Amino acid sequence: MKRTMISSSLALVLGLAGSGLAQAQANASDQVNERPVKSGEEAGKAAYLANCAACHQADGAGLAGAFPPLKDSDWIAKDPQAALKAVLAGLNGKITVNGNDYNAVMPAMSHLGDADISAILNHVMDEFNDSDVRFTPAQVATARKAIAGASDPAQGQAHPGTSQAVAAYKGAPSTVTATDVKQVRTAGAPDMTEAEFAQATDIFFQRCAGCHGVLRKGATGKPLTPDLTQAKGTDYLKALINFGSPGGMPNFGTGGELSADQVDLMARFLQHTPPSPPEWGMPEMKNSWKVLVPVAERPTRQMNDYNLANVFSVTLRDSGEIALIDGDTKKIINIIKTGYAVHISRVSHSGRYVYTIGRDGKVDLIDMWMPMPDRVAEIKIGLEARSIETSKFKGFEDKLAIAGGYWPPQYVIMDGPTLEPLKIVSTRGMTVDTQEYHPEPRVAAIVGSHQHPEFIVNVKETGRILLVDYSDLANLRVTTLDAARFLHDGGWDVTKRYFLTAANQSDKIAVVDSKEQRMVGLIDVEKIPHPGRGANFVHPKYGPVWGTSALGNDNITLIGTDPEKHAEFAWKVVEVLHGQGGGSLFIKTHPESSNLWVDSPLNPDAKVSQSVAVFDINNLDAGFKVLPIAEWANLGEGPKRVVQPEYNAAGNEVWFSVWNGKDQRSAIVVVDDKTLTLKAVIDDARLITPTGKFNITNTVDDVY
Repeated sequence: MKRTMISSSLALVLGLAGSGLAQAQANASDQVNERPVKSGEEAGKAAYLANCAACHQADGAGLAGAFPPLKDSDWIAKDPQAALKAVLAGLNGKITVNGNDYNAVMPAMSHLGDADISAILNHVMDEFNDSDVRFTPAQVATARKAIAGASDPAQGQAHPGTSQAVAAYKGAPSTVTATDVKQVRTAGAPDMTEAEFAQATDIFFQRCAGCHGVLRKGATGKPLTPDLTQAKGTDYLKALINFGSPGGMPNFGTGGELSADQVDLMARFLQHTPPSPPEWGMPEMKNSWKVLVPVAERPTRQMNDYNLANVFSVTLRDSGEIALIDGDTKKIINIIKTGYAVHISRVSHSGRYVYTIGRDGKVDLIDMWMPMPDRVAEIKIGLEARSIETSKFKGFEDKLAIAGGYWPPQYVIMDGPTLEPLKIVSTRGMTVDTQEYHPEPRVAAIVGSHQHPEFIVNVKETGRILLVDYSDLANLRVTTLDAARFLHDGGWDVTKRYFLTAANQSDKIAVVDSKEQRMVGLIDVEKIPHPGRGANFVHPKYGPVWGTSALGNDNITLIGTDPEKHAEFAWKVVEVLHGQGGGSLFIKTHPESSNLWVDSPLNPDAKVSQSVAVFDINNLDAGFKVLPIAEWANLGEGPKRVVQPEYNAAGNEVWFSVWNGKDQRSAIVVVDDKTLTLKAVIDDARLITPTGKFNITNTVDDVY
């Protein structure tokens, strides 16, 4: 059959049910997932079934009155040069196909890779229309820039308004389980046994809660409360779960994620009142609290020969452990069991104690002075959590710690050396914008003030920043600052007076003057900023700046931070650099370095997610260099996402995690910051899914 290659666009009404699951038939690096590579017509069929069949059906016949047919379509035949417009930019408004009118909304599919899209189109042209028209990945790449306005697939939106990178970030499973909740029977809902309810609850928390919320009130995904789901009915919900939706709901059934019985189970479960996980108060905390080594039995001085100033605490995400690694020798000191998927490690002011918090709410206290550094206390502060910090103000060093919960939404202040819980405070309350009550406002980043005896607490969903005065816990004083909703991560400027934090879903950076205890800025940025702690350096033109990268695009936004000597630039975006692509989680530099490092582990393009960009601070106009970190690790198969640059204490090495699957080899790659060359690969079988790394000195001194 004669093949005609078209370089202009083809407006093809293709629906999207799930994320990009097709494989590159021409270029393995264009893959969007890690399934074995398919080729030729097999790739096109697999891609179509994964992404389009939910709406247009496996045979391309469509659904009458809802989704137009692709088989024998006069609309396609009439205008085969109407380009990838519908695929890359979406389509809405009335169209007529084979004499019938359709008026549904098709979301943009630009999150799919170029080879994925060309494979889908070629399958439709050949199998459904017997057409000679064919597409190549190169033609799709050319059209992508002109039509979608970006060549970065991380900006594509499976959920309208939510980029592929953001969906990957938000869709993480909750650590709440069925054993944490009780069955709720709801009038009008299909009956379920207790065993069925427990199974459905676990499925929901693992696969759905990240988008729809623990209480099903909606977040990235839509609300799934009984007043909405019962009106739809079981058959509708089964179809939705099985086939997905054009708005981005994954096709859990046809995609093989859920069996037919499980699809039916979930359709019934969603019509019941969402089970509310239990509260977690002082009795529960006290029952979980253990002092493994009493303070009186601990060393009074350092009892080992490690250079503790250059030790790294490394999260081993999926094994529920951390690795303590000697930054001088690159050898593992100890592997320590902790909570699941430790989110961060924080260090007491003296550098003696390392505090970790798992996503399951478990806090572990590690004494670095012991002959073999290990845990000396533990507590569970809730069912799900992300943040922990220690007191830093003069006179309170090493005395207190604070942890923030996702569920229940609250924070707890603890005794620093023992983790004894002292004070629990709920964060439920009114949102900053609409002044509506929110039942699930999670605690995000917490930092210890250097100006006052205060913890600065970000409350995510309400958009409020709390200045919690810990000088008198019996008469707790809290100053509430109005910022913007969806507060997340952030860090200090170089003076440690101003706290800059991302309200990421609101596309803003909030600035707190911790000395005067007030807001001084609310800065518009794009798109979904995710700074980690951010990066401080002196810009050649604008003076001191703080930077953040983003999940939703390739922007690296620099904000002026010196209101005294560079007042005209303070709390303003002074420059936007452009990196490799969206899906970035961390940006980093060091006072001893002239480099700015940016990762992109959630970018769908493996070439991007497996490498890092590095800018010369003294020559930002030159753009970035790309270092093939995952290639240097030489790990073999797997996603090999490169995440979180972290400096050593001297500021002359940068460490990167090469984050692979749980059953695959992972590693840590060490790069010489001066020469940008490979210095070491820490490849140890015990390094299971390494992610965050926290150097003792940099964490104590807030160096970033």
